[in-house]
Amino acid sequence: MNTAERILFLLKTRGPQTAQELADQLELSSMGARKHLESWLEKGLVAFEDSAEKQGRPCRRWHLNEAGHARFPDRHGELTVQVLQQVRQLFGDKGIHQIISARESETLHCYTRATSKVKTLKSKLKVLAEIRTQEGYMAELLPHEEGGFLLIENHCPICAAAKECQQFCRSELAIFQKSLGESCVVERTEHLQSGARRCVYWVRSV
Repeated sequence: MNTAERILFLLKTRGPQTAQELADQLELSSMGARKHLESWLEKGLVAFEDSAEKQGRPCRRWHLNEAGHARFPDRHGELTVQVLQQVRQLFGDKGIHQIISARESETLHCYTRATSKVKTLKSKLKVLAEIRTQEGYMAELLPHEEGGFLLIENHCPICAAAKECQQFCRSELAIFQKSLGESCVVERTEHLQSGARRCVYWVRSV
């Protein structure tokens, strides 16, 4: 991944940032970071907003636009939506439910098998984050200030399918809870489908 692509990655995983913040993370000059951002702006992948500061000049924060987010994998979203629409036309909501149930069963089996090889909640979540990253969710694990952990998913490779059928999102939450076991509780605190820029799950022991 070259420097220009790393800038897109940081905007995807860390949200809106200034050129200086990006420069600090990439060990660049602020001018170097700004040149990369202006190049992406010309290509139509980023945008910016200027906000007034208490002192000095307005602060310019850069973010990915819709085309920028589309640079990341979406698992053939348009085709998936078409298939879901056809299933609903042919078999009704019952057919959609059967598809989601089959997917949930297969995914749960995979996650449970992987997390059962470790014992602590943290280690289980690390395994889960690794699997989700391999699946395209750009997942990371961070401690929560009130205890437990945050499982953060910076990208949704099935976003188009989830918009078409929100049962996919309810299924994801159930899969996490079942694969991690009854000794913890999983709560979704940020949701892409509700307007957030990512999905975040707070997982804590009970």
